[in-house]
Amino acid sequence: MYKNMHLNQSFLEDFLVKKKALRLLFLVCICLLLVGCGKDDEELEQFRTDIENFCINISTLDTAINKIDASSDNAKEELLGYIDQLEEEFLTLASLDFPEDFDYLEPLAAEASSYMAEAASAYHTAYSGEEFAQNYSDYAYENYKRAYKRVQIIITYLHGESPQDAGLTE
Repeated sequence: MYKNMHLNQSFLEDFLVKKKALRLLFLVCICLLLVGCGKDDEELEQFRTDIENFCINISTLDTAINKIDASSDNAKEELLGYIDQLEEEFLTLASLDFPEDFDYLEPLAAEASSYMAEAASAYHTAYSGEEFAQNYSDYAYENYKRAYKRVQIIITYLHGESPQDAGLTE
């Protein structure tokens, strides 16, 4: 039992460290979004607002995840709850109606949502048994990173830039 608790705490600590790098990404995204797309079109403005809200919500969840005390008795439940909320936010992203100028990004949003759903499911599986399932956790984290990678690419294109590392195999 102690080994299982140690694995869970170790995983949570590792997860929280990795999250700090992703946190920076979303802070940058929010700053870039505040600049705006430069058009006054109502549809585009609504889309910009929706994307901005997505980034703010993700950043808020990220902050909450980073504040989890890995040694607390309810750390696992907190983490899984936040992961579930992330899944919902990514679902919202995938359901957005991208303006015509950016409709080519809709498949990336759908992929991001799919990867986050897979990550959430695998995280739940990792914690559901008597012992922590590291293999499911690793699988979940890879899907989690893939979801965020797609969001990073979407944000880059929305700002009229081409991603430097747009490899989607990661």
